[in-house]
Amino acid sequence: MVENVHWFVGIDWATQSHRVCLLNAEGGRLGEREFAHGGADLVELRDWLLEKTKAAPAQIAVAIEMPHGPVVEMLLECGFLVFAINPKQLDRFRDRFTVAGAKDDSRDALVLGDSLRTDRKAFRQLALDDPAVIRLREWSRLLDELQQERTRLSNRLRQQLWRYYPQAAELTDDVADDWFLSLWQKVPTPAAAAKASEKTIARILKEHRIRRVDAATVLQTLRKTALFVAPGTTEAACVHIRSLVARMRLVNQQIKQADAALDGLCDSLAAQGEENSSGQSYEQRDVAILRSWPGIGRIVLATLLTEAAQPLRARDYHALRALAGAAPVTRQSGKQRFVIRRFACNKRLQTAVHHWSRVAVQHDPAARHRYDALRQRGHGRARALRGVGDRLLSAHCAALKNRTLYDANHRSAQAVSSQ
Repeated sequence: MVENVHWFVGIDWATQSHRVCLLNAEGGRLGEREFAHGGADLVELRDWLLEKTKAAPAQIAVAIEMPHGPVVEMLLECGFLVFAINPKQLDRFRDRFTVAGAKDDSRDALVLGDSLRTDRKAFRQLALDDPAVIRLREWSRLLDELQQERTRLSNRLRQQLWRYYPQAAELTDDVADDWFLSLWQKVPTPAAAAKASEKTIARILKEHRIRRVDAATVLQTLRKTALFVAPGTTEAACVHIRSLVARMRLVNQQIKQADAALDGLCDSLAAQGEENSSGQSYEQRDVAILRSWPGIGRIVLATLLTEAAQPLRARDYHALRALAGAAPVTRQSGKQRFVIRRFACNKRLQTAVHHWSRVAVQHDPAARHRYDALRQRGHGRARALRGVGDRLLSAHCAALKNRTLYDANHRSAQAVSSQ
């Protein structure tokens, strides 16, 4: 379908309006317009392209910086071929048209369309994701935001406890846990801890199934010599903490909902794959294979399925390792040659592969063998884990191509044979 393209479109998108430039196969500019961001205006954009070209949507290729959003989804749904490019690459292409550094919306739309015409390999073709994958991506990113918010709130709570009640923070490393919040509400101050009964504390621990500490230990810790604070400090800190507790309880509840949503969506994808093995999507076939590998849990599974949907669908190991930050960057000029870590990557996917590698080293003999070999060569822990992640991505792409589950004996035999 890509070889039948005769028309090229560059779209410089924005929040309020989008600049569109239409080119023919020879690079001649056939028209240029600006469309506002709205339902009727995007429909007008589609109709304008079809009217000007008198061609089918499959013969029109569209270049845009943003790989997602309403504009991309509308064009894909209508059958247009949509290609995305990194803004840094677009900046290099812009130098072809001006060496003075000039930049405006009209020029960017022209650069996008003409660069797609001459350098299509530099662009990435986009496709609509499965609706379940779109929902899974949103829940996965929401869970990431909630966990970051939980960390921020817990740090603020710990800071307030440091002002007047530092012994309370000694009870746990996670002051945002529900049991600790309930405990603080019962004994918010050293004075309240002096009057609290062991039975009350035991009831809270039992309700939240906490067995690592007992009521006597909790009371003994809370009744340590209190700090001397100025009058009003304790009351002020308690006001602040009450606000934090309310927000942390809400965040904890939403994190549980997000966890359940991730499990439910992944289970639904796997179930669809089992019911219809002939017509299932790539994501449906991949869930069972991904879940069989050590180190892939709920969060890593959702991140791989959503942040690396296209490389996984294409079984493209090289694109996957670059997107995950596992592929190094080589800089060579003359006799100088440097190999450095890749920073231009998907940060969420990079974090997911890091934790996958970390857990795999603990449970997979082949991953452990690879990790030990890299450490013996003088690499640090982070560099060794990136090497393990790179090897895991390669083996996983092979498993996806062959549609085989994880086999510990097979991978161990490979590791031994490579010694």
